[in-house]
Amino acid sequence: MNWFTKTFSSTIGRKIIMSVTGLFLCSFLVVHLVGNLTLFYQDGGEAFNIYSHFMANNPVIRTMEIVLVLGFLFHIYDAIVLTRRNKVARPVGYAENHPQENSTWSSRNMGLLGTIILVFLLVHLWNFFVPARFGELEGVPNAEYTNLYAEVVRAFKNPIYVGLYVISMIALAYHLIHGFQSAFQSLGLTHKKYTPFIKTFGVAFSVLISLGFALIPLYFFFFVNL
Repeated sequence: MNWFTKTFSSTIGRKIIMSVTGLFLCSFLVVHLVGNLTLFYQDGGEAFNIYSHFMANNPVIRTMEIVLVLGFLFHIYDAIVLTRRNKVARPVGYAENHPQENSTWSSRNMGLLGTIILVFLLVHLWNFFVPARFGELEGVPNAEYTNLYAEVVRAFKNPIYVGLYVISMIALAYHLIHGFQSAFQSLGLTHKKYTPFIKTFGVAFSVLISLGFALIPLYFFFFVNL
């Protein structure tokens, strides 16, 4: 096990872990967005409430939640470790270095983008996950599930929360644009024939996923009444 721990505690090993967990979290974003799109159904929230009830009570989903949390924690921890190592390796920036000419804005600000996303995630969990699992939400008449849809409507009538949500999705888009391509590069999956496609697909994926999430609070804020 010594070689294993040494390998995955090295800079290269941690980048591999960052890549794998990052791609895993991308798959979670797809699943989460697909489920949240039920919010657009014109059924008074029935489809979303059924979806939420299924996600909260399915044992397979509950197990995957543990895996998801671990994925987030590993991703965040490795990001902190790698950032510190980079600072130690280069404690003083080069006077004549022009980072804007050699790298993208998102690659230079992954820490800031990740922090915005983390703050949003904590607020988001407090607004929805905690009430759904540990609170006492109002029930739906003649149904076995609670009315989480009503919580969504109330939350997205708060302009501060909607603003935080949209800003965080912009941060997510930039974070994904750099992270998606970097993940494949760290895993050694680069080729002059396929890398341009991976880059283009990564940009499209990042924009569409983030836009899809951002449209939800905007839709409720402007078009749905309490």
